Amino acid sequence: MRELGQIAVPGVAIGASAGVAGLGLALIVGQPIGWAVATGVALSLPLALLGGGFGALLGAGIVTPGVFAPAGLYWFIGFPLARLAHEVLAGLLIAGRPVLPADVLGFLAYQAMVSLGFAIGFSWLHERFAPGWLRRIKDDNPSADRLYAFYLRHAEAQWQAKENRRRNRGAGQGLGRLLRPGTGR
Repeated sequence: MRELGQIAVPGVAIGASAGVAGLGLALIVGQPIGWAVATGVALSLPLALLGGGFGALLGAGIVTPGVFAPAGLYWFIGFPLARLAHEVLAGLLIAGRPVLPADVLGFLAYQAMVSLGFAIGFSWLHERFAPGWLRRIKDDNPSADRLYAFYLRHAEAQWQAKENRRRNRGAGQGLGRLLRPGTGR
């Protein structure tokens, strides 16, 4: 359990930072500071929990790193639920009572559409931050070691593919100059 908790850290941080971004946006649009803090807290909590859950799924081997479909499906379900929890918690913090959106099904459907954008951003950030974190904890965490090895193999394959394309372009340009009319050769 401790191993999965450690692997969940990047997802928790990304989810919590999304809630903090919500706080900032609330301030930018002119909401009172108390309301902005309430919305930040109410959004940070469910997104941090779900972000950590995604990391735990990676650590358990249920979700494959680098594949968008599982992340997209996870957030397609999770993001609308997080937003619903946000609405209820923000109502509780601001008005002193839980508040549901007027049209809960319409609200959830709209949040499901928006969720794919969140999933793209979450996945992009997670794949930038998780490998560095996994490198730090891999010596004491076999699941982190397995995930880090996956990311390392993937990075090596990407680097090798880039080098092959660079070499092939260089070789192709030389041949192209030889075959082009009017090059003096």
